Amino acid sequence: MKLEGDARGRALARFAAARVGHLATASPSAIPHVVPLCFVVVGEAVYSVIDDKPKPRGRVLQRLRNIQRNPHASVLVDRYDDDWSKLWFVLVQGEAGQVEDDAEYAAALEALRSKYPQYHSMPLARATHPMIRVRIAEVVGWNPGGD
Repeated sequence: MKLEGDARGRALARFAAARVGHLATASPSAIPHVVPLCFVVVGEAVYSVIDDKPKPRGRVLQRLRNIQRNPHASVLVDRYDDDWSKLWFVLVQGEAGQVEDDAEYAAALEALRSKYPQYHSMPLARATHPMIRVRIAEVVGWNPGGD
């Protein structure tokens, strides 16, 4: 269900507190691609940096290629529990792109480092570590508790 007002705010707070999300992009021919990611919400945008985990060298990652050709993206966070009354999900949909502005990159990286201390030991820079931004256009969510 599309959320607005207070329900949207509560869902975004739950979303922002999550430790891991799943980024969904699609190729121009609509082939879906979903990857887990660490992320942070700053204002009305979701940010995630491409860090130094093992990846093929010299190759643009599929998620970045997809975003360049088709900017529509979604980020999903959810909770599963065997007690199904505790299930919930929040899906953020919007337009994705790479962060090109140095100040925006620095602010988002500072927020990511606040949420994930592991990033403090990584020498991340815009020139070598692309950052994805998803501008939040729509928030969809559900849980049995009524939010």
